[in-house]
Amino acid sequence: MARPLEPLMKAGGIEPREVNFAAPWEARAFSLAHALVEHDCFTWDEFRDRLIAEIAKADTVAAAGGAAPGYYECWLVALEASITAKAIATVGEIDRHADRIAANPPMPTKAVAKGPITIA
Repeated sequence: MARPLEPLMKAGGIEPREVNFAAPWEARAFSLAHALVEHDCFTWDEFRDRLIAEIAKADTVAAAGGAAPGYYECWLVALEASITAKAIATVGEIDRHADRIAANPPMPTKAVAKGPITIA
């Protein structure tokens, strides 16, 4: 059984009300990771370990004066690694889906948020 989201976030020092997404793709990536954990595709611990490693790489790049990826870019790399490690999809399959989505992006929504995004 998957762990609830709130303890994962608190373990990292982030209160759920503090989670903000700068772009819709960040929320989608966050939700996808959560859904895959909920469906027992991988564990939060496995994902978290990969995310920590990607953030460490980004920190090394930044310390050397390079253009480091942002937090959710690290999240995407960790998510892809989690998906491929469990043979849920190959890198090629992920790339094909990403290309299809980029060629036909979802229509913008006119929804107005009235509070924090809730992932149930």
